[in-house]
Amino acid sequence: MASKSRFPASWQRAMLPLLLLDQLDAGPAHGYAIAKALSDRGFDPLKGATLYPALAKLEASGAVSTTWEEGQGGPGRKVYELTDVGRTELAEQKLLFSGFAQLVANSES
Repeated sequence: MASKSRFPASWQRAMLPLLLLDQLDAGPAHGYAIAKALSDRGFDPLKGATLYPALAKLEASGAVSTTWEEGQGGPGRKVYELTDVGRTELAEQKLLFSGFAQLVANSES
């Protein structure tokens, strides 16, 4: 039986760039580790078809840089790291989200 999501999937999709930047603020990581860390934090599991295009967009925007890590007994993998541009973007997005959350919390029913 499938478990019910805590939040609508559309919310997580909309917030995915912010979530990825926030997770990478903890340090460089490969895609699987990023997805696992977000899942461990309580977000719905990310599929590769969602995760990797989002990471590619962040890389194209300059918010994330990548390096190739050779595999030890297995295939190599891409490691993602937050750039200075990404740190600035993360700070701006957190500020915007905080203001948005306040508007929602303070709305009259």
